[in-house]
Amino acid sequence: MYLLKARTPEALELARALEEGGAPVVNSAAATGRCQDRTGMAELALGAGLPFAATRTFASLSLLGSATDLRWPLVVKSRLSRKDDLVVRLEGPGRLRELEPRWGGEPVVTQEFAPNDGWDHKLWVVGDEVFAGLRRSELAAEGKGPARSLDRLPDGWAGLALRVGEVFGLDVYGVDVIATDRGPLIVDVNAFPGIRDQAGAPEALAALALRRAAAAAR
Repeated sequence: MYLLKARTPEALELARALEEGGAPVVNSAAATGRCQDRTGMAELALGAGLPFAATRTFASLSLLGSATDLRWPLVVKSRLSRKDDLVVRLEGPGRLRELEPRWGGEPVVTQEFAPNDGWDHKLWVVGDEVFAGLRRSELAAEGKGPARSLDRLPDGWAGLALRVGEVFGLDVYGVDVIATDRGPLIVDVNAFPGIRDQAGAPEALAALALRRAAAAAR
């Protein structure tokens, strides 16, 4: 029984080899890969009817700067989701020049900024259990800071998180949601995120692993 937390090419290659050999892997290499490309992530989510932020892709940050039909403010993210990737809110084209030296050649996606209360709702799912927290948006000037526990989700949000797992084929994952005047808006999906300070999450993960191992043994 294997838990795939790393997302490097080497880890995904190993997971695929294990799956081909008949070993149970959570999450699968394919499902993990679906969460790395933000362009494909948006296409899959929107195609399934999920309330995902409209996403536009540019081959590089430099090419984004030459676009003339942008609506500001914009959220700009690296197309490839990874540690220390680019995630920034831009009020106008002027800031692009500051980002150019480091990120000019980076493939990026843009999402129109949706007005919200400045908090990300972090929904973590392990199997069929949903855990939740609030974290200041990483787009906030003061930084995102630690997550706060959230005892109760708005109606329908837990079901929305579980639906994401069905669409992406995930068993352990995180969904970043913001509350807008039009309802919940998904802005990111993460395979096997860190779930800190959530009572019951370690037990849920252990139970999931045992169930999968037992099912494979049968």
